[in-house]
Amino acid sequence: MTFQPVVPTGGIVGWRFLQRTYDAQLQSFSNSSINERETTYFLKNIGNVRSAEDLVADRRLLQIALGAFGLEDDLNNRFFIQKILSDGTQAEDALANRLADNRYRDFAKAFGLGPGEIPKTGLVSAMEKIAEDNMAARFEISVGESDESVRIALFTQHALREIAQQGGSENRKWFDLMGLPPLRNMMETALGLPRSFAQLDLDKQLEVFKDRLQRATGSSNLAQFTDIEAVEILTDTYLARSQIAQFQSVTSPAQTALILLGGGF
Repeated sequence: MTFQPVVPTGGIVGWRFLQRTYDAQLQSFSNSSINERETTYFLKNIGNVRSAEDLVADRRLLQIALGAFGLEDDLNNRFFIQKILSDGTQAEDALANRLADNRYRDFAKAFGLGPGEIPKTGLVSAMEKIAEDNMAARFEISVGESDESVRIALFTQHALREIAQQGGSENRKWFDLMGLPPLRNMMETALGLPRSFAQLDLDKQLEVFKDRLQRATGSSNLAQFTDIEAVEILTDTYLARSQIAQFQSVTSPAQTALILLGGGF
């Protein structure tokens, strides 16, 4: 039986509750029989993997390996994942290096199964970290079953700071953010952008994103989100706007106005 995360309500109130109880809830989730069994299997068998073929041949191992990087939707794309792993990241034309989503590069690097690379599957501490990251990702997915906006808030806490801290140009950071649906959703909502925004040319989207963030925070630079307080402020804005949108979808404009005037936000 799997422990189901508790999120009693949506919005900022639900988010605050999850923040207070996160460690205890994640521990209970990790210790549930199914999750504990899968983690044990991974740590016991991943050391036997020596090639991309070995990893994709074992669905249980592959599910955890992909889940640690938020790539669980690729579980059935075995040929594609094998190519990512077997190409590695050493060559400029390696498949992972040609994809906009840098999660594939991180995934390939984590296992070191490409040409000229040393397999990392025998490194106990590295594989334990992957198992932990997978469990955290699974926990986020389970949180999303209760409230998707809270799941996105949880994802934002680590994903946004990782992008803020990475090297490369500022535009590259923005394009990496735009390539991650949860982060893109969060940023669009927090900055008050319409759904039709995604239909614009990418360069125009980048321009608008920077302008809106500049107006909202005083800077268009994503490096500001290396500061956890900046991430928290943006997260609260996202959750407040998300909750307003949810109310508007089920109430009339007049009812929404009365709720806001009554101090609901």
